[in-house]
Amino acid sequence: MINFHVDRSSSVPAYAQLVRQVREALRIGTLRPGDQLPTVRSVVTACTVNPTTVLKAYRELELSGLVEARQGAGTFVSGTLGHADPHVMARLRGSLARWLGHAREAGLEDEDVQALLASVIAANAAPARRENAEGAA
Repeated sequence: MINFHVDRSSSVPAYAQLVRQVREALRIGTLRPGDQLPTVRSVVTACTVNPTTVLKAYRELELSGLVEARQGAGTFVSGTLGHADPHVMARLRGSLARWLGHAREAGLEDEDVQALLASVIAANAAPARRENAEGAA
């Protein structure tokens, strides 16, 4: 089961943080079809958010086809994102955790790490976009 958290200092609305956490859990394989999401009440208690916030997040996930609400039973994962091999994901997660340890030793903070990661993703996405555009031409 997923354990939600809400960063009050973030500019991202709380409901969007919850949606993002579910989407990320689906991508890395910690949530799979059939898994049950925490009850609205438990998320409200754990994250100290309004029930409407949780309901909005769950509704957005439902509209995108990722979860389904079952009357009296709860909210269950019904869709998937990503197709990576779970063993590969686990190995890469371990490598990334070691890398993050090195980054912390070098004095990098969360925002530094996020900026670095975003810059690498952007730099590697540009050549892929060019290749796709050239292939379509």
